[in-house]
Amino acid sequence: MNEETNFNIGMEEDKILISKVLDKFEMAKNKIQNTNFLDLRQINIVKNVLIKLKIENYILYGGYEQSERKCLIMYPEKLKDIFTNNQFDFNLIISVIDIEIPKENVMTHRDYLGGIMKTGVKREKIGDIIVRNNGADIIILKEIEKFLLDNLPSLTRFQKSIINKINIENISPVIPKTENIEVIVNSMRLDSIVSEILHCSRNKASEKIEQERVLLNFKIETKLSKAINYNDMITIRGKGRFKIGKILRTTKSGKKVVLVEKFI
Repeated sequence: MNEETNFNIGMEEDKILISKVLDKFEMAKNKIQNTNFLDLRQINIVKNVLIKLKIENYILYGGYEQSERKCLIMYPEKLKDIFTNNQFDFNLIISVIDIEIPKENVMTHRDYLGGIMKTGVKREKIGDIIVRNNGADIIILKEIEKFLLDNLPSLTRFQKSIINKINIENISPVIPKTENIEVIVNSMRLDSIVSEILHCSRNKASEKIEQERVLLNFKIETKLSKAINYNDMITIRGKGRFKIGKILRTTKSGKKVVLVEKFI
């Protein structure tokens, strides 16, 4: 990556990602290109770079409006009207595999993801997995559609399931479930809030932050004293995602009672 495209991106894997994205934009001058699925942190990094470079001929798409994992789809100027007028058929890039499980089975997001990856498919080829009571919609890149349709039925966990390919238009998105919790903190520092969210000591929370296991607004944050604000999103790897709400009140001892929305 040259100096013009070095945007203070710290992690080597993110530098490689940006380099690949910019290479694809060069190819997209003549033909539509797309990346693998990007997670929320990667999306944030890519968007910031594209804004700085004033690149506009792209769309982030994951199959439905609320999707978390999205592909970056890049297109030549001559096709701009097709995308701006919502005339592009995203089924050419993204597929959806619907799995309907027997009534007696109960499967989680982890069960579906684990089963798919057991076939050898890499995580970046898989988008959101929308879990229902009777099954799930698995959003994937079109390129692995046939492979999964051929191999998923052979897995023990899916042998009694009905597995079909459906169009993007037939996805049944599920609204994320959340619960409100209250935490009492000495200050609105990152380490203080993480400590209370996890019910652990400040030292333990600091370790997780320093080990790059905590993301603030989908970017790794290692500054313990980073000020947290209303609507900030904190992701703790292995523990979940939390949206910071309002300061409800201040205790007699000066501590703050903060509303936190926990995604479950």
